[in-house]
Amino acid sequence: MDALWDPAADSSLRNEIFGFTNYTLLVLVGLVGLILVMRFITMKFAPSVLRTIIRSEAIKSKTVQDSDKALGTAAGAGLAYVLLNAMIEDMERLDSPVLMPDLAASLLPGVLQFVVAIAVVVWAFRLVNIVQDIVMLFDSDDQMDGTEKTLVSALQSTLRFIIVFVGAVFVADSMGFDLTSLIAGLGISGFALALAAKDSISNFFGAITVLLDRPFKVGDWISVGAAEGEVIEINLRTTLIRTSADTIITMPNANLVNTPVENWGKRRWRRWQTQLHLDINADGEAVNTFCERVLKAIEDNPKTLKEDASFCQVSMISATSLDVDVNLYWDVSGSVEEREERAKFIIDIKHIAEELGIDFYDGRVRQQR
Repeated sequence: MDALWDPAADSSLRNEIFGFTNYTLLVLVGLVGLILVMRFITMKFAPSVLRTIIRSEAIKSKTVQDSDKALGTAAGAGLAYVLLNAMIEDMERLDSPVLMPDLAASLLPGVLQFVVAIAVVVWAFRLVNIVQDIVMLFDSDDQMDGTEKTLVSALQSTLRFIIVFVGAVFVADSMGFDLTSLIAGLGISGFALALAAKDSISNFFGAITVLLDRPFKVGDWISVGAAEGEVIEINLRTTLIRTSADTIITMPNANLVNTPVENWGKRRWRRWQTQLHLDINADGEAVNTFCERVLKAIEDNPKTLKEDASFCQVSMISATSLDVDVNLYWDVSGSVEEREERAKFIIDIKHIAEELGIDFYDGRVRQQR
């Protein structure tokens, strides 16, 4: 092994070509082969390890599969970077077989470091989706509610920002930038940068305000100025809102701090008012019984509340109809459940009217004489 690392003085491995010894070129070719082998091994076994940790089938099939190449490249280039630095250090030793031009000695480690930095950033960026699996580990019902979706969205946005920032630092270092001077330069021009990025900074602090105050969460239906829709994602810079027309509104987070937000998802109850038009020829006692039975149905319904504020009573009479106002309060979790319960209740009203022989008046139908 010593003979391999330190060939004899008259060995052809010590002959020079373009400032490299044959030995150095042979080792560099070996490092390229090592990168490929290490990349293959990592791509072969890393997904198996990750799939035992990750439960989500969607993340297994996409995120893990897409990230194995980046991880393999990072592992191979990282090992080659360590060995290359060992070679360069060995150049200081007397009679070392390693020899390369100064330009190569300063450039090659930077290239490998750049490849490692980019590969790690790509790998980490694609694995951000694992946050969802981590949150689900602490969930008891295996169903993500609005709060958990908001947490996942916020964590993913934060991690992406951190990954890009740290990756940019390592990339800058691999390209030979003096980070100390760079930071000092940023301090000198910080005021100008702050002015140029004031909107981004406002959006960032807007996101922090939204996450801390929690005026809404993912899944809530909100109104912000002229925009109205369901919150589907909260990022560091913007919040995405899906409207009733199935379009996406990208709302800067700064607007959410400076504009009143009406959150329909935080309603404790949902008021429903309607007016029933009964036939003017309906029997008065039957109409009175009808109102009593509708009110009793409201009170007995397990999905209503505030019985004292609910009512069903005649409000107006005209030449063609008796108008009955109905007011009740639904105790439901969302608009879908409200629509279902309202449909059931309307059918119950129809049945009550049929049992009492009461017809509904429809002004669109011409009366037969």
